[in-house]
Amino acid sequence: MGDTLSVLDDLMLDDTYQLDQGAKPQRLAILANPGGDLQIGNQTELGTPNADLHLDCVLSLMSPDGSITEALLLVEVDADGMIAAIFILPLSPMLAQTDYVLVRGERDDARKRLAQIASVSFSRGTHITMASGAQVPIEHLKAGDRVLTRDDGPQMVRWVGQTTHRAIGNMAPILIRAGALNNENNLVVSPDHRLFVYQRSDEIGAGVPELLVKARHLVNGTTVVVQDGGFVDYFQILFDRHHIIYAEGIAAESLLIDSVTKHTLPPELQEQLSSQMNAHGRRDDHGLDVQKALLDRPDAIAALKRSSLR
Repeated sequence: MGDTLSVLDDLMLDDTYQLDQGAKPQRLAILANPGGDLQIGNQTELGTPNADLHLDCVLSLMSPDGSITEALLLVEVDADGMIAAIFILPLSPMLAQTDYVLVRGERDDARKRLAQIASVSFSRGTHITMASGAQVPIEHLKAGDRVLTRDDGPQMVRWVGQTTHRAIGNMAPILIRAGALNNENNLVVSPDHRLFVYQRSDEIGAGVPELLVKARHLVNGTTVVVQDGGFVDYFQILFDRHHIIYAEGIAAESLLIDSVTKHTLPPELQEQLSSQMNAHGRRDDHGLDVQKALLDRPDAIAALKRSSLR
């Protein structure tokens, strides 16, 4: 009684935990070095900037109604290699003063779970523009197909992945309703999926015409909403490089492979791509990665729509 969560080696299955009343989520900024080591970033609300961060395990916690909440457990390490702080990243919301029974803990899948959060994904049914101009649901794509990219014309698909998640918390998809960004149909993507917007006029004051905007930063409760509840099938599309492709008529990024997201790939593909990691990194020619502050206005969607037309 009174113990807090600790590293996996110190935990006991069937122990019960609660969040304190009034506990609020805070931002932990995570930086991944090229070798895969993690650190705490400067723009963080938790932890010590630049401190080493260890991804210890993934936990499964059962609530009184029998539902399971998965959570990543991360450990801040001080200069002497000792534990300085422990953080929990739930993959779905947790309620204060609710009993959560620890039913499982493992290390093998922790990196894969973090990779799934970080990987950009389209939902089942999303139409992708092929090199021929045909509109094909993403679940029908396969390695070897040729897709139209904005930056390099037709490009061959290297791999298409699929994962299924509860559509809640960090994994709840974002619905961009038809017409919101000149899209003909609804577009449903993972929260951190970046959309490409070309501004003919600088409506939001970014200072550059080409922008990359995270879907979660566009949520306004009407034309762009969080679609939570049930389950979502996510699909990841991989090329030999990071590209901008067209989904339901919106320019959006393909899967970017780095030291975090590579763990979403099959092991044999990880090995094949290891020599291409530098070439697969972020590209300056894809535009400015827009911060949320520039989009913190009620007419953000309307402004981006106007800017792409004028």
